[in-house]
Amino acid sequence: MAQGSRSNNLVVPQAIAALQQLKMEAAQELGVTIPQDGYYGNYTSRETGSLGGYITKRLVQLAEQSLAGSGK
Repeated sequence: MAQGSRSNNLVVPQAIAALQQLKMEAAQELGVTIPQDGYYGNYTSRETGSLGGYITKRLVQLAEQSLAGSGK
C-alpha cells in the first residue's frame, strides 16, 4: 500500500514524532530493520506482526501507567 493511501488517521497528528520514536525503539529491541523508503513488502508477516504487536503492547502499557497516575 502506498504511503499516501493509508486509511488509518491519527487522532492527534502531533503524536507522529512520538510514534516514530516508539517504532524505532521497538524495531531495535526486536532486531527488525525499518526500511528507509517505508515499503514493507519485502518483510515477512512475522516481522511486521511482531513489530506491530510490540508497539501495541507498549502503547497499552503507557496508557495503563497514565491512567494509574504513575506517569513514568
